[in-house]
Amino acid sequence: MHRVVALSVRALAVVTAGCNSSPSHFYTLSATAAPGAAASKLAIAVGPVSVPAAVDRPQIVVNTSANQVSIDDFNRWASPLQDNLTRVVAENLVAQLGTARVTLFPPGLNAEIDYRVQIEIRNFESIPGKSASLDAIWTVRRTKDGKIETGRTSVREPMQEGSFDALAAAHSRGVAKLSQDIADAIRTLERGAA
Repeated sequence: MHRVVALSVRALAVVTAGCNSSPSHFYTLSATAAPGAAASKLAIAVGPVSVPAAVDRPQIVVNTSANQVSIDDFNRWASPLQDNLTRVVAENLVAQLGTARVTLFPPGLNAEIDYRVQIEIRNFESIPGKSASLDAIWTVRRTKDGKIETGRTSVREPMQEGSFDALAAAHSRGVAKLSQDIADAIRTLERGAA
């Protein structure tokens, strides 16, 4: 009798565990910058990009109030957020500066780099159905003479829809604006070098 009860309890535990688990959904940021620059031969290395420890995890962190967050176990980033941001900034810069010579830092051993971009994301806030926000400090360094442009980009992208797909799209638009500020700084440094 004990064996039958034990097997029944195990079977019930397996069924309950199966009912409680939901499939995870995975999201990624995407490059949204439209090509608009004349062709260029500039070589740019992007990275490192740092993110706050609170959002440096596979799960999407949702802000529920000014002092509280929720970690969503079933909605996750498809790759580390830091890598995702670095890749998308690089892809946006390809379009915005008209150059295919944008790499992730560190570049290859023999790579000749004109500019290096470093980014510190200070805030990366997700409020599904309301907004996606980022605040970043960035530095662009011209490698030939060490000349630097530093700036800050603060973006809040409103959302009409409450889905995590819409949240990832809103963050992608914010990263495009960050990338545009960086591209403008590179253009300023290029004009100063001419």
